[in-house]
Amino acid sequence: MRFIKYIPLLVSLVQAKHVVQDWDITYVTTNRGLNQPPRRGVGVNNKLPIPVVRAELGDTLILNVRNSLDVPTSVHAHGILQHGTNYYDGVPMVNGCGIAPGSNFTYEIPLQQSGTYWLHGHAAEQNFDGLQTPLIITDPNDPYPVDEEYLFAVDDWWPITIKESLAILQQPGGLGTPFVYPPQTLINGVFGNLTKPVTFEPEKTYRIRLVSMMSLPLWEFAIDDHELYIVEVDGVLTKPKAVNVVRMAPAQRVSVLVRAKNTVAKNYQYHITVLDEYVPPIPGVYPAQFDGAVVYHPDAPVDIVQSIPSERFDELSIETLEYEPVLVADQSMFLNLTYGFTEEEIPFETINLIAYQDSLVPSLFSALTTGERAINPITYGPQTNTRVLKYNEVVEMLFWSPTELPHPMHLHGHVFQIIERGLVNDTTGASRQRVPDTGFSPLQRDTVHVTQGEYVIARFRANNPGVWNLHCHFSWHIGLGFNMLMVVGPRELQRTMRLPPAVIEQCRIQGIATHGNAAGHNSFNYMGAPDLPFLEAALPEAAAKLAAAGGSI
Repeated sequence: MRFIKYIPLLVSLVQAKHVVQDWDITYVTTNRGLNQPPRRGVGVNNKLPIPVVRAELGDTLILNVRNSLDVPTSVHAHGILQHGTNYYDGVPMVNGCGIAPGSNFTYEIPLQQSGTYWLHGHAAEQNFDGLQTPLIITDPNDPYPVDEEYLFAVDDWWPITIKESLAILQQPGGLGTPFVYPPQTLINGVFGNLTKPVTFEPEKTYRIRLVSMMSLPLWEFAIDDHELYIVEVDGVLTKPKAVNVVRMAPAQRVSVLVRAKNTVAKNYQYHITVLDEYVPPIPGVYPAQFDGAVVYHPDAPVDIVQSIPSERFDELSIETLEYEPVLVADQSMFLNLTYGFTEEEIPFETINLIAYQDSLVPSLFSALTTGERAINPITYGPQTNTRVLKYNEVVEMLFWSPTELPHPMHLHGHVFQIIERGLVNDTTGASRQRVPDTGFSPLQRDTVHVTQGEYVIARFRANNPGVWNLHCHFSWHIGLGFNMLMVVGPRELQRTMRLPPAVIEQCRIQGIATHGNAAGHNSFNYMGAPDLPFLEAALPEAAAKLAAAGGSI
């Protein structure tokens, strides 16, 4: 089916504009309309859900934030590459100091990409408590023109806060499980059972944007007797790929095109199914199915199907629309996605058995103020698990998930090619799947789901100077240390970037140092830097029993 519109090369006359959003980030006590007791969440202007933010390619997003919380906050534009504006990437103690309680801060983000993204809190995992909403950036010259579009943003609301969840998870022995307080699924901010109908008109083409703002589970989207054509993954346009169902992991986004039938004789249903993979089965929660109406005519009968398709998202068969061959790696890094335990059997989530901790100076500031020492990873503190990358080199990441836990791995500031998948315990190569080495343009995305017992090879070109997070997007996991830093081109960064005074002022308000290494010193003195805890990879006996019973995280 042909969808692409070929556009002659013309000088764009579209006037870029400022898209201004005034956000007072506040506490909101709510149960989100669910059969749960109210609890404290984090919203905007005393409300949840937060309205969708929409803009056009070339606009500038002006996000005026007032922090009315009693703790620091921040906003991350997930998937926005922030070329030249790394200080607006929104990760406290990495790109800046967060927004102090009672203060104001303005993000000024040039929107140089079109596609499907989302805004969410990146301080103390406040997105888990509600601080999140889709960000939709349209392109007036989009090669996939449509008649209308629909958005499905799916998230989960727990009856306990992220702080309470982490306290449960870090009980000695790894025995804590927040699943005794099960969540419910929200679709576009309301309970999934209340999902609204969509209207189709014969022979029109619809774009359906899917945004996974989930903290944990996978989910799938399908429409009965309608083929879906994938055309965008994580903000990157793809060649049309026909599928029956789209599976989504936390933080991922996908756009599909749907061609309506040529008759109004029948109505249909769409389905959003929350899966019970890697989570304990809980009736009505994992799994859960939410059905909505696809209406061609209000009086037409509904065509009910006997089964709903379900399948993995086949990234290795999808190509980007703009051709880019398989990258040839200049270096490769092995990233063991695993957990570790202290001597007291307190669990942490780690990459290569290092549980991330913030430095005493924002890492971007260290990269800008330490001269030649900025090329030494120790400058940023061993507890940040930093890798320093040469500008424009091609980096291969081998994600290795040997435990019973999967991980949706998200890289800030870049998209990466998905090159290969397989099983970590495969000694024969039978499970190995790989893209062709020539004549193929691998899918590029910013979040890849590495399932339990699997490895994934991804490659990216380090062409965006800055300090960028690489982390698991399960809220619990990043809260337990599952994070590391990529410092890209520190020499180029020092030559080209100047911090806006407002970014530095937030650190001054909070009494945080703005120069020097991880300990705030302008030398090789690291006294006072955060300790790197010693972690054992062995699973304590009690936690092993819990995992065997299906209580893993």
